[in-house]
Amino acid sequence: MNVMNVPRCFSAQILVHVGFLTEESGDVFSPKVLKGGPLGEMVQWADILTALHVLGHNLKISMSVKELHGFLGVPPGRGSCPLTGPLPFDLIYTDYHGLQQMKQHMGLSLKKHKCHIRVIDTFGTEPAYNHEEYATLHGYRTNWGYWNLNARQYMTMFPHTPDNSFMGFVSEELNETEKRNIQQNKVNNMAVVYGKEASMWKGKEGFLQILHRYMEVHGTVYYETQRPPEVPAYVKNHGLLPQHELQQLLRKAKLFIGFGFPYEGPAPLEAIANGCIFLQPKFQPPRSSLNHEFFRGKPTSRGVSSQHPYAEQYIGRPHVMTVDYNNSQEFDTAIREIMRTKVEPYLPYEYTCEGMLERVHAYIQNQDFCVPEPPFPLGNLSKPLASSMSPGPLFVPLPNTTALGWAANVTPPPVWPPVSSLRLLASQEGQSCIETCQSARLVCEPAHFRFINNKEALRGLDVQCEALDSESNHVLPAFSVARRECSLQQDPLLFSCAGHSPRYRRLCPCRDFRRGQVALCRECL
Repeated sequence: MNVMNVPRCFSAQILVHVGFLTEESGDVFSPKVLKGGPLGEMVQWADILTALHVLGHNLKISMSVKELHGFLGVPPGRGSCPLTGPLPFDLIYTDYHGLQQMKQHMGLSLKKHKCHIRVIDTFGTEPAYNHEEYATLHGYRTNWGYWNLNARQYMTMFPHTPDNSFMGFVSEELNETEKRNIQQNKVNNMAVVYGKEASMWKGKEGFLQILHRYMEVHGTVYYETQRPPEVPAYVKNHGLLPQHELQQLLRKAKLFIGFGFPYEGPAPLEAIANGCIFLQPKFQPPRSSLNHEFFRGKPTSRGVSSQHPYAEQYIGRPHVMTVDYNNSQEFDTAIREIMRTKVEPYLPYEYTCEGMLERVHAYIQNQDFCVPEPPFPLGNLSKPLASSMSPGPLFVPLPNTTALGWAANVTPPPVWPPVSSLRLLASQEGQSCIETCQSARLVCEPAHFRFINNKEALRGLDVQCEALDSESNHVLPAFSVARRECSLQQDPLLFSCAGHSPRYRRLCPCRDFRRGQVALCRECL
């Protein structure tokens, strides 16, 4: 898709309210921008604004509560009165800070209009944390979740959980000439450290000494007057570099090495796109909100297996190596392997300009959370399911797989993603639908849960149910083989790809995906 020929099916009125940069949220990012602070969120917001503009939508940008008031048409007074007129926007992109500000200043109107909101959410929000009553009753309540949105309204930086929509960002894509020049000019024994703040270097002397045996080590650590003592003397520290100078450094280096923090930033993708191999630490056990301070309070129980799980899982060797930094022999072996491995610059399609435009365009044209989804007829427990919709089964075995697909003789409802992409699988006990679908080289699709939340799906999987009930639980629909009990989901807000339980095998709605574009199925465009 050429950027100049981007389809413009629907030109939306869009408000972009960057809540975390407002003075009212205690903006902690802006003062650190020139001092080595995190830039990942800034990168993503800049690319979202650019994508929406290139796609031809009409934008208003708000970075203060006063601007938010004016754009929304909030009545004068204390700021919690409902809006008196219609919402002047088709979509509102904001973040958790902005969502809280909108709640304070829109009053009851927020509930009426929240279907228009898209929340830019770095780490993701799982349905169990998003459902306010369920989260409060079952110990999932945090400072961030509990907004009772459709979980696909949360838009993440990486495809953390398919429960949310993957928004992403853009890394610079090189042309063939630039790629050839990079490969010719690579310095085989040059490493650049991923760590702009001096505190990130503390306690890293052991494996840095091993690295120094083989490679010239470069850093980009911020300092004002004196070189930080945490950075060893043998490291050539360039200080904080402007983006184009950092690019030049990465184009020379063979290795870009992570220290374990920051988690899941854009820099490793930029390094890989510039022909570096990214080396990162493996976390054993995985870090999560259950065992690690950084993730505590975040509305997800996702386990992070390395500094950059996307790079580990979706890119992998030879561009990405994930090793145990506490094992000096394993680390030493990895460095020697990196020095003799040749790689080409690589950027996943979904992080190219074209890939992001394609994805954002598909979301805007097809995701509509303001129109209530009609209840799927097969969800009615009292009807004989097979006869209520079709003369034959709803789900049929697919060739060369254990998955079931939608029967060709049953007309699917007009939904997006199309039901033709649905692949029904049963998980193992204790396994999430994310893992189940991944093991079949598929992706869990939360929009399809409502089509498998019925007896017909259980029947298609040959599940024997002596008892069938429905309740509100984020691991349903599911069944217990030992007890021959089956349970369907009562609350659509709790449909969850991420949920898992040792008691249950889950019914999982998987789908195919486009090469290099995990957010979209093959027939989604």
